[in-house]
Amino acid sequence: MNKQCRLRKANHTTDRSKQRQGTMTDSLIRALVEAIHSTPTQAVLYFSGGASQALGWLASVPGASNTLLEVIVPYSRMSMIQLLGKVPVQFTSKETAEDMALVAYNRALKLSKPGSPVLGVGFTGSLATTHPKLGEHRFYLSTRTSNRLLSSSVTLSKGLRSREQEELVSSQVLIKAIADACNVSRSTVFVSDLTEHEAPAVREQCFDEDQELEQLIQGKICFKVFPFSSGTQTSSGERKVILSGSFNPLHDGHLKLLEVATSLCSDGYPCFELSAINADKPPLTVAQIKDRVKQFERAGKTVIISNQPYFYKKAEIFPGSAFVIGADTAARLINPKYYGGSYENMIEILLGCKRTGSTFLVGGRDMDGVFKVLDDFNIPNELKDMFISIPVDKFRMDISSTEIRKRQGKHSL
Repeated sequence: MNKQCRLRKANHTTDRSKQRQGTMTDSLIRALVEAIHSTPTQAVLYFSGGASQALGWLASVPGASNTLLEVIVPYSRMSMIQLLGKVPVQFTSKETAEDMALVAYNRALKLSKPGSPVLGVGFTGSLATTHPKLGEHRFYLSTRTSNRLLSSSVTLSKGLRSREQEELVSSQVLIKAIADACNVSRSTVFVSDLTEHEAPAVREQCFDEDQELEQLIQGKICFKVFPFSSGTQTSSGERKVILSGSFNPLHDGHLKLLEVATSLCSDGYPCFELSAINADKPPLTVAQIKDRVKQFERAGKTVIISNQPYFYKKAEIFPGSAFVIGADTAARLINPKYYGGSYENMIEILLGCKRTGSTFLVGGRDMDGVFKVLDDFNIPNELKDMFISIPVDKFRMDISSTEIRKRQGKHSL
């Protein structure tokens, strides 16, 4: 056999080997993505500068809607600045990837079903391009869950791969990180095409419940769900039916009101919501929050702890929700006194709530010795379809937390 024939045969063997390797890799990736989609985790992905094939893998395998809530690619500088709400010191850095993951995590909280584990993913890279780069080819990724922030930094061997190959390897690393964050055990089987000199530098931060609540009070995360209701896991709807309050203490009136309101929104998840931040009082402490949460655990009811005392802000973090309120709260909502005395400001702010898809379910309430219902108030025409009356024959209970505290000889915290 002459030299030319031997070379052709060797090349054919190498090509077949690469094809087999590629088929094996594709098979492993598909199995990994199928395993991701089989978990209850719901995710928001923000990535820029690489790993584009990861989205294709996630979206092309059946079950993507189980996992993906939103994917955004902030490729331009202004897009990234608006996403983060600030100008990053470096657009391609570990800090930026972590900031992207935190923003994605908060967005996932807003879009997910109550009680579902959520995941925020941030990726930013500087890979091969049309002209030679002076700096390193590198990428950073971060995954944020309720109790963990995991960050990886990878510096690629410059000149070893084409842009397409760097896209492939960064996508492999990202998919494995997502699988790990979803607690997919088989992700350890999958090995990326990184060389031994390109091993990721990994940093892990874990949070306990107290630390997570501290982050909430500080405004780093927008809310935390305690999913004590088994029913929230089986409902097919995505709309939240939310009864907000201080719940000091939680009583039968709260439980009955939310039950009736949910019956009017049969596709919704019933949730109580407690704000750690009060407009007129100091923030609740972690110990106070945990003490009040125990009430919902005993009652078997889901409660959300947020950091927003105002309904127009609640509408932003719980878009599309039905808020259950009393007539006294409805009266305050449409009173210009609480909007700097401006009727126009009141209309503008409540129209902002309306644009989020929010509505208000209004129950009757004793106000200064007179029982009031929604029809007793003059709701502006442009807001009328936001307010829905809870029929008196379905719910009327005049008990209040304040009265219960007085009977028990306790004072409000």
